[in-house]
Amino acid sequence: MSKYDIALFDLDGTISASAEGIKYCLMKTLDKMGKPHPDLSDYSKYIGPPLLFTFQKLCGLNPDEAQKAVEIYVKLYDVDGLRQNKLFDGIKEVLCACKENGIKLAVCSSKHEAIATEVVKMLGVYECFDKVCGSTIDGSRKEKEDLIPYALGCLKAKGDEKVVMIGDTKFDAKGAVHCKVDFIGVTYGYGKLTDMIDAGGKVFADTPQNLHNLLI
Repeated sequence: MSKYDIALFDLDGTISASAEGIKYCLMKTLDKMGKPHPDLSDYSKYIGPPLLFTFQKLCGLNPDEAQKAVEIYVKLYDVDGLRQNKLFDGIKEVLCACKENGIKLAVCSSKHEAIATEVVKMLGVYECFDKVCGSTIDGSRKEKEDLIPYALGCLKAKGDEKVVMIGDTKFDAKGAVHCKVDFIGVTYGYGKLTDMIDAGGKVFADTPQNLHNLLI
């Protein structure tokens, strides 16, 4: 029996182990722009936040440079980063169980929507989802506070459903709190537990199996 009517899943660090592809494309983008690399050893600094935020805050680019960097990154990721994604062990079983129990599912990712769709298809879980929702390339829809209502609208939510946002970073937790939906933080991803707690997270899953038990 399902505990929720709608489950929104973050992509990177929740469904997909994607760190190496993202890191590679960030470095190649900065190389193409003639910019130095920041310290990229801490995945939590750049997996989760929107790309514009990463290029400005972590990489030190101005807004115009950051927008150009996003455009370069998207092209690089479509060729080189996409194939470096792989599913976390056990997560497909969670998605299938949710679907079988009547939960409406959507990807809710700050990754650009077209790329998120390609990643989900490549990982072989596209059919599990009712909708893949992501950001716009111009940055007009990039924060989880904007993406969660967008995803609920795409799912034609009526407002009385029990909704949960599942993710691995403080951005997911913050968005869920802002939108007044439940949040389950996964600690097997790239974010930090303390950051999710500080952002309002209270319920956590250490493994996909733990996540399954919290959903069904």
